[in-house]
Amino acid sequence: MVVLTTAFITCAKFHCRSSIAAANLLLVSASHSRACAPPRGPLLRRRIDKVSLRSIAMATTQASEAEADKGLPLGMDATMVDEYASQSKLLQEFVKIPSCGKAWIFNSKDENTSRAVVSIGQSDLLGNKRRKFLLNSHISKSASKSVDFHWSPFPTEISGVSAVIPSPSGEKLLLVRNSEDDSPTKLEIWGSCQLKNEIHIAKSVHGSLYTDEWFEGISWNQEETFVAYVAEEPPQPKPVFNDYGFKKEGSSEKDCKSWKGQGDWEETWGETYSKKRIPALFVVNISSGEVRPVKGIPRSLSVGQVIWAPSPSYGLVFVAWSSDNGFQHTPRKLGIKYCYNRPCALYAAPHPFREEAEKPSTEGDKGETTTMIKLTADLNSAFFPRFSPDGKYLVFISAKSAVDSGAHNATNSMHRIEWPTDGKLDGSLGVADVVPIVMCPKENCFPGLYCFGLLRDPWLTDGRTMILSSVWGSKEVVLSINVVSCEVLRVSPQDSDCSWNVLALDKNDILAVSSSLITLPQIYYGIKVSQIESHWEWQEVSTPLPKLSDEISSILSEHKFSILKVPISNLSDKLADGAKLPFEAIFVSHKDSASNPTIVVLHGGPHSVYPSSYSKSLAFLFSQGYNLLVVNYRGSLGFGEEALQSLPGNIGSQDVNDVLTALDLVIRRGLIDPSKVAVVGGSHGGFLTTHLIGQAPDTFVAAAARNPVCNLQLMVGTTDIPDWCFVEIYGKEGKKYFSESPSVDDLCQFHQKSPISHISKVKTPTLFLLGAQDLRVPVSNGLQYARALKERGIESKTIVFPEDIHGIDKPQSDFESFLNIGVWFKKHLSK
Repeated sequence: MVVLTTAFITCAKFHCRSSIAAANLLLVSASHSRACAPPRGPLLRRRIDKVSLRSIAMATTQASEAEADKGLPLGMDATMVDEYASQSKLLQEFVKIPSCGKAWIFNSKDENTSRAVVSIGQSDLLGNKRRKFLLNSHISKSASKSVDFHWSPFPTEISGVSAVIPSPSGEKLLLVRNSEDDSPTKLEIWGSCQLKNEIHIAKSVHGSLYTDEWFEGISWNQEETFVAYVAEEPPQPKPVFNDYGFKKEGSSEKDCKSWKGQGDWEETWGETYSKKRIPALFVVNISSGEVRPVKGIPRSLSVGQVIWAPSPSYGLVFVAWSSDNGFQHTPRKLGIKYCYNRPCALYAAPHPFREEAEKPSTEGDKGETTTMIKLTADLNSAFFPRFSPDGKYLVFISAKSAVDSGAHNATNSMHRIEWPTDGKLDGSLGVADVVPIVMCPKENCFPGLYCFGLLRDPWLTDGRTMILSSVWGSKEVVLSINVVSCEVLRVSPQDSDCSWNVLALDKNDILAVSSSLITLPQIYYGIKVSQIESHWEWQEVSTPLPKLSDEISSILSEHKFSILKVPISNLSDKLADGAKLPFEAIFVSHKDSASNPTIVVLHGGPHSVYPSSYSKSLAFLFSQGYNLLVVNYRGSLGFGEEALQSLPGNIGSQDVNDVLTALDLVIRRGLIDPSKVAVVGGSHGGFLTTHLIGQAPDTFVAAAARNPVCNLQLMVGTTDIPDWCFVEIYGKEGKKYFSESPSVDDLCQFHQKSPISHISKVKTPTLFLLGAQDLRVPVSNGLQYARALKERGIESKTIVFPEDIHGIDKPQSDFESFLNIGVWFKKHLSK
């Protein structure tokens, strides 16, 4: 009975501290009774055990009810109420700071003036949504190369708008209002000070437009008479049943009541797309409002990123992903969000409003007529298509390395196609390399292309040079790429550790935003100094955005940051040269103290990166008096392909060692107190977090994990990306092993590489933040690990957000998530 009762107390104390005294008192009473009473046999002992356990349970329940009577929320520790209040107030100060989104610049007849429109976002915690605003400015340039922005006094809110798409001339504006419930999708065409047309599109035509960064394709033609876009296909017919059974086509519904069945289940593209129908291609006449689908595209292809072609015959170019990307090319839509390793190609199709007789056609093997042509048949990845201004080149990005290796992201390449002047696409189109994959970058040299999007019009006036943003080590930079000479130049300032992103182009000048972990985003205007040399001078742009509170300004000014080079420990001859190069970590600290506690911050992926740009969540954490060590371990983007590909097959060991090596570096330099270290990460960062507290159990005082990968055995059968498990466990060979029915050997490997295999060594109090609708790392992964910790008597706390997915990015959920991280770390790092 002593064992049973002690175990119960151990479990109960994490529900309510005040129940411990009552439980201990009952334990003493039960032991005393046994000592004084004559032996009565095992039956009586079991009866005493049950009575004691029931008494303890009652005492625990009563204590919990007593806490509830005090008005404390469920799970709230009474000693931390004041901490919740103060940190909540500070976090709201960070949340209120607006963020800068997209921007557009429109030229005028006067070469010295232009107009800019910048989109601003701000979290609305009460409404649990993000509000969007448009801020307008008149730009005037002087002969002395200085520039002035004259902003409108107030922004214009665009509530209920899913996308804002200016026309090429800037004289028209398309606002997309996606359908809600049974309402139709609305397309609003605005001119100067008036609504020119409002087009209502019934659900029988198509569903909501795709406005995310993946499938989104909303494009004006050059004449500004048509708009091509990607939207959900109309609902597919479902079986209808009535009093007589199945309702056949043509029978009347008036005779009896009926209802719709479900029909066959269809795969979706996983995380964030579970409630979306297949993306299809449409064109609307903005004058008449008529909408036509682009025909000839099979449902096995999901389309996106459509643009207009200069060709008179084939008017549309778009990207398409095949649904046949499961094991051995079976029809299975694997999760596509953040996964650049899904094969895709560029296609061309004719304008659906052209006269039928003018439509070109090609004969297939079976004599079938088709109107769609594949442009990149010899390349397994092609996206972000852009035509040069003269229509001579079609330029695009490729993630061929990700598709070939199976890694969900990898080093990109850039390519070009010479577009035929006559528009005839009968012959094969040659694909030329513009930016190849960089395997092992030289020190301080271009590490390769890591691009997450392109401007709608990314061209300088020479018609050959593109401006784009890319990752360069632990920073984001602005690059210029000449698609003819293939010259790549870094045009954002090179003497700064800040991150830079391009917003818009003003002919040869650049509007960009710069920020760092300790400085808020600031808009800059880059003036090209010479038309011959690629050199820009950057001027800070004054904006009417609200000034920071004195408290936030003081916090940011009191901190400093640096990017550390971390040499590899335990070098092996088996490593490729690029994997032997130092990786990086960003260190944020208070200017006057090295004795503050430290939080190790780990990004997910694993093939992503934590750049040096501003993050309100990280700013909130270091505002609590913590140092931050943000580790971009090998496998991160921005360091060349060999370093990235060194991680698949070695997760749970190489990445764990890299984090500990970075931590050891700052300890040896005397930058932190090794007795006050916590760790936080999400997704694969959560995988590392839970691995670290198991493999280095005496290193971390506290931990927090957001939707962590804890058990690959459990994840492989429930995630939308089961191939990820195989590739990251086995490396490139994992593509061959991938199966929907893993073998016993596979499952053993998954367990061995999982954090849960080290759970018996864990001592660290751990906070779990989980999205119940997460399809990438289903909630069961974190719940199982948290329950296993409690089973072993380790302090843990779990918060589940019922409507959130993998990112936990709803404003209220994100707020509560990081508030609890702040309070959890304060509780354990202040001891």
